[in-house]
Amino acid sequence: MNIQKILNLIFTGFIVLSFSLVCRANAKSYSSLEQSNLDKAVYCMEILESRNDLKPSQRIDILRNECYSESFVEHSPHISGGREGLFKLFQGRYKEYPKLSMSIKRSASEGDLVWLHLHVKRTPDSLGAALMHIFRMKDGMIVEHWGVGQPVPAEPKNKNTMF
Repeated sequence: MNIQKILNLIFTGFIVLSFSLVCRANAKSYSSLEQSNLDKAVYCMEILESRNDLKPSQRIDILRNECYSESFVEHSPHISGGREGLFKLFQGRYKEYPKLSMSIKRSASEGDLVWLHLHVKRTPDSLGAALMHIFRMKDGMIVEHWGVGQPVPAEPKNKNTMF
C-alpha cells in the first residue's frame, strides 16, 4: 500500500470520527423515564392512527388498557368526554377511513412531556394533515393531550415542506 492510500484512509477515518462525534454532541440524551415516555407515546399513536391490521375494537381496548389514563384530560376543543370521547371519535374514523395512516416525522421528550410531529392521511391518496401532539405522561400512561394541526395544501405558497 502506498503512502497516498494510507493518508487517504487516515483522512477518511478522521472525517468519519469527527462526524460521529458531532452527531453525538448534537443528539439529545434522554433519561430512562424520558425515553420510556417517548417510546410509549409512539406506540400509542401507532395504535391510534396506523394499526389498520387490528379490528377497531382491538385498537380501542389496547388504547384503553395500555395508553390512556382513566383521568385523561383532552385539550382539543373538538373532542369532548376525556378518553371515552376520544375513543368514540376514533371508532367513527376507523369505520369512515379504514386506511387511516400516520407517519412520525419528529419526536422529542423532556421530563413528563412528549412531542410528536405527524403526517396523518385519512386515505392513501389524500395530501393529509400536519399535526403536532404534546402528551403529558404519568406512570406509563397518557394523562393529558394538546394538539394542533393543519391540512397539507395542494399548492403551497413556498417551496418548504411541512415535514
